[in-house]
Amino acid sequence: MEPEDDATGTIIEEDEIYANGLDDGESQRHRPIISGEQLDVEAYAALYSGRTKISRLLFIAEKCGVASMQLEALRMAYDEIKKGENTQLFREVVAKIGGQLGPNYGPDNAWADAVDRRAELRKEKLENELNAYRTNLIKESIRMGYNDFGDFYYAHGQLGEAFKNYVRTRDYCTTSKHIIHMCLNAILVSIEMGQFTHVTSYVSKAEQSQDALDPVTIAKLRCAAGLAHLESKKYKLAARKFLETGPELGNNYTEVIAPQDIATYGSLCALASFDRAELKANFTVSISKVIDNINFRNFLELVPEIRELINDFHTSHYASCLEYLGNLKANLLLDIHLHDHVETLYEQIRSKALIQYTLPFVSVDLHMMANAFNTSVTGLEKELEALITNDQIQARIDSHNKILYARHADQRNGTFQRVLQTGNEFDREVRAMLLRANLIKHDFNQKASSRKH
Repeated sequence: MEPEDDATGTIIEEDEIYANGLDDGESQRHRPIISGEQLDVEAYAALYSGRTKISRLLFIAEKCGVASMQLEALRMAYDEIKKGENTQLFREVVAKIGGQLGPNYGPDNAWADAVDRRAELRKEKLENELNAYRTNLIKESIRMGYNDFGDFYYAHGQLGEAFKNYVRTRDYCTTSKHIIHMCLNAILVSIEMGQFTHVTSYVSKAEQSQDALDPVTIAKLRCAAGLAHLESKKYKLAARKFLETGPELGNNYTEVIAPQDIATYGSLCALASFDRAELKANFTVSISKVIDNINFRNFLELVPEIRELINDFHTSHYASCLEYLGNLKANLLLDIHLHDHVETLYEQIRSKALIQYTLPFVSVDLHMMANAFNTSVTGLEKELEALITNDQIQARIDSHNKILYARHADQRNGTFQRVLQTGNEFDREVRAMLLRANLIKHDFNQKASSRKH
């Protein structure tokens, strides 16, 4: 490799070249790389509460492809559902278990029927109370009545009805706190339904009530906004929201997200979407947003492997970074929110690593680069070809000697071209001004307007 002057005019030294993904024996850090061990379903489920805990367990059972893990997830989902009142979901889980867990995890018609009977009585009571409140026109009581109905439907898995009732409370809200409470309920149900446009809308509504927002609520809203941006594949916006989430959140939002998820989602989205300048200004505002960010560091400490891969990426130890990512991948694919984005995020992170590796150099030996990225020269060539074709790397490949040569723009020629373009634009503008002046001088516009009359 031939080092090139960087943007600040300093020369990249030889030891820094090795640090750019390919460590020598001295600089190799002897820390354990996390293994691709099977996900500990019990420990994972313990991070969550409420309906999202059940949803995540069922998602793992559906996607894992490992019989023992599938049955463990279904067993835990069965136990969790029986703590609530969602008999429809209970019957679905029993059908999925199919008797594989023995008689203790089979149909429990007596329990289901008892829950359904209580539900009917509860619903009738709520209807009577709400009708009485509406007759008396007591706004606060009506608001609470609709809110109770929303809680009732949510507990029984009727998310559409729950959402309608939570939203109906808006007309009866008398304080900013009431509005925020309504928004948080609507956000919770919308996330469960996968309606992330509603999430964005109600986050915005809640943020308008600044006087009633406490640090925990602000953190919840940022998490919800981050999930909505993640779902719509706006990774940079998602990263910013997760990075802005305050440590006050703690375990106060486990019905939606765990603190470990904030570290994982925020870090992967940041690595995939921030450019080098932002990763310096955002890894100094993201290492002031991620590593030096005291708030986000609290989340990173919960997931050491994520912290290490960020450090590796920032310090250009790409082989180690990609190894961490490879070991994390199987478990990330079992995450209900991240599953559909893992491949895209990984591809963007790898592409960015390839781009940043080549950026400081006039030429790069593809054998050394392939070694740094733990790949074959042939595979690396194909990746670089795709990046060159998409104008992400300005370079050309010497396939015979296996060397990548940077193709830098001719600044002298570029300056001449810009001057010519500016001259042509000036000439066009002057001609247009002269034409307009002549038209006005000869009263052409006036004659045209008089003909209309």
